[in-house]
Amino acid sequence: MNNEAVNIENLQFAYRDQPRQLFSDLNLQIEKGESFGIFGPNGAGKTTLMSIMTGLIEYTGGSVKLLGQEVKTKKKYFNKRFGFVPQDFSFYQELTPKENLEFFGSWAGLNTSTINKRIDELLDVLGLNDVRNKQVQKFSGGMKRRVNLAISVIHHPEVLFLDEPTVGVDVQTRFAIIDYLKNLNAAGMTLIYTSHQLHEAESLCRKIAMIDEGKIIVHDSLENLLSKHQQDGLEGLFLSLTGKSYRD
Repeated sequence: MNNEAVNIENLQFAYRDQPRQLFSDLNLQIEKGESFGIFGPNGAGKTTLMSIMTGLIEYTGGSVKLLGQEVKTKKKYFNKRFGFVPQDFSFYQELTPKENLEFFGSWAGLNTSTINKRIDELLDVLGLNDVRNKQVQKFSGGMKRRVNLAISVIHHPEVLFLDEPTVGVDVQTRFAIIDYLKNLNAAGMTLIYTSHQLHEAESLCRKIAMIDEGKIIVHDSLENLLSKHQQDGLEGLFLSLTGKSYRD
């Protein structure tokens, strides 16, 4: 039985306007049920790698499998098996949370009864019930982040990709989002997460990969890496492995 959520072998990728490959023979495996973090400096390739894993960007060589299916050849129905929280807001600003969730729930193939049940559950647990019928464009950044998250999980995905899910939010919202993600993972959902919020990452991720200049420089449990590199936190580990120089 295949226990891998993601299996990347010899990945090759280059942007058309760049002379060198961003990824060359990159390999990475992520197990089902894992809470996995991908970290690195600006420009290291984190968001590109996540976009490749979700099929938003097509790779030029190698193999990328999500839940045993080659991403490049996956069928449309396969999109329903994963969710994606992008850095940018991915909803209709002029609609309400309820209307957005109705639309995306229908797009995911859910029936009306299931959609309505999931709307009630998600708006309640994410603290959006009182604003369910207000236009999202009037919301604070933190409320919009929670709408983004609700949309990504309305269909109960097996794997959830999270690209900077708490950027620009206050401490209370960040705590609430991370706590909710922990509950999803405890219930069996695989989380694949990237962020510059390294303190929150320490409490969420059991295993991590550090990426720099398109290469994975470490891949292990956070506990093992901190012990091996004699660091007491992810921020210190990050700096020890990627340096303290400015990155653009």
